[in-house]
Amino acid sequence: MRVTTETLNGQTFTVRRWGDPELPKLLMLHGFPEYGGAWAEVAERLCNGFHCIAPDQRGYGDSYAPAEVGDYALSHLVRDAAALIGDGPVTVLGHDWGASVAYGLAMALPASVARLIVVNGVHPVPFQRAMCAGRAQSEASQYINDLRAPGSHDRLAADDFAGLMRLFSAKMDLSWLTGEALAAQKAVWRQSGLAGMIHWYRASPLIVADPGAPQPMPALPLDRLRVQCPHLLIWGMDDTALLPVSHEGLEEFASDLTRVEINDADHWICHQQPDKVATAILGWLDA
Repeated sequence: MRVTTETLNGQTFTVRRWGDPELPKLLMLHGFPEYGGAWAEVAERLCNGFHCIAPDQRGYGDSYAPAEVGDYALSHLVRDAAALIGDGPVTVLGHDWGASVAYGLAMALPASVARLIVVNGVHPVPFQRAMCAGRAQSEASQYINDLRAPGSHDRLAADDFAGLMRLFSAKMDLSWLTGEALAAQKAVWRQSGLAGMIHWYRASPLIVADPGAPQPMPALPLDRLRVQCPHLLIWGMDDTALLPVSHEGLEEFASDLTRVEINDADHWICHQQPDKVATAILGWLDA
């Protein structure tokens, strides 16, 4: 692995790279509250065939972290990632919030994305439908409202990130986050602070209904929210933050969709089952 500091759209970002730069590019986009190095287990299994590129995204680690919430709108996040792609198209892989950026790239800049891979991440329309319904996904997503509340980053950072660790686990298996992995993750949180990464939630227009109180779906430009390239969705079946209902009907927006379900894995599937994730990716790419 090589760690570099790179300028993207005039701003400084930390980027990790695995594999020969002459190999096809695989852009890897992390989610909350991780960082580019969280891809290491999967990247090490893919870098014989790909030049794996994983930035610390805006607000994370030592990367550009503006103070204003509006600077974390999806359009800005997509531009950051697009600058790393350069001359496309490339394969793009996203998890959690990184999947939202990956979808944004595929929808807004289709010429840049040859293939789209999402691991436990959501397309905006099925996810918004599920959160507006006031049922299970609405209940599971209440943490979003907590994160958006004023001062949440200070509360989560208190007592050596005790609150963030509780949120990180969220009834899921966190046994992989110990020793050096935990030390590295906390070092990133100390480096950046938590405000920037939480601003991703504050900048998002997603509506989270209260449980039992459904809300109408907002008007969305459905014709602009379609994935034209081949799309692989890998899903850890024990995820308690993103439920299966959050990706129901995805075929409506991705006509060339392949689904792979992996048992004994939850939201943190890339750490729990890196072999199965890599095998699913390579098998799909070779099909």
